[in-house]
Amino acid sequence: MTAGTIADDVVLYAFVAGLVVVLVATVVVVIRGVELWRRAKRAGGAFTAELASFEERSARSERLLAEAESSSQELEAALARLRVSRARLNVLLGSLQAAQRRTRWLRVLLPLR
Repeated sequence: MTAGTIADDVVLYAFVAGLVVVLVATVVVVIRGVELWRRAKRAGGAFTAELASFEERSARSERLLAEAESSSQELEAALARLRVSRARLNVLLGSLQAAQRRTRWLRVLLPLR
């Protein structure tokens, strides 16, 4: 063998070794890329599920808040009616007490049961 063929053989072996390294690296990158894609797909599904759950809880909270507000308005209306009734009762009680004071002398004349 001559020096030229040995150098050509070394270049050829180096090229083949480099080509093998590139092919192995490409396979590894493709495998990891597919794995990353699957993980991203799984994570996307998990995010979608969590977002749907959050949206459901948010809608429930809004519904409960609306119900609480409605109940609060009903309670305010009932409280207003109660105040009016209480005021009427106080007027009637005052009238009854005034009538009792005016007719106290009749109790002396009327027989007790």
